[in-house]
Amino acid sequence: YDIEVWLPGEDTYREISSCSVCGEFQARRMGARFRPKGSKELRFVHTLNGSGLAVGRTLIAVIENYQQADGSVTIPDVLVPYMGGLT
Repeated sequence: YDIEVWLPGEDTYREISSCSVCGEFQARRMGARFRPKGSKELRFVHTLNGSGLAVGRTLIAVIENYQQADGSVTIPDVLVPYMGGLT
C-alpha cells in the first residue's frame, strides 16, 4: 500500500510512504516465531514493512497545495497543533 500526495508543480501524484505485507518472508530470515496457545508447534510470525514519510516530498506537497496568491503558505488545520504557536 502506498500513500501518495498531489504535487501541482509536477501535475502528478508522488509516493511519500509505503507499507507492505511481507507474510513470513522477513520472519524466516530473523527466526521470529510464535507458539499458538494450546499448541506445541512453532510458527513463523507474519510481518509488515513500512517506511516513514519522505520529508522533502511531504513538505513540498504542503507548500504547493497551501500556497496563497501572495506567496505565503497557510498551515493546514491538522498541522496547527504541531506548529508550536507559529501560524
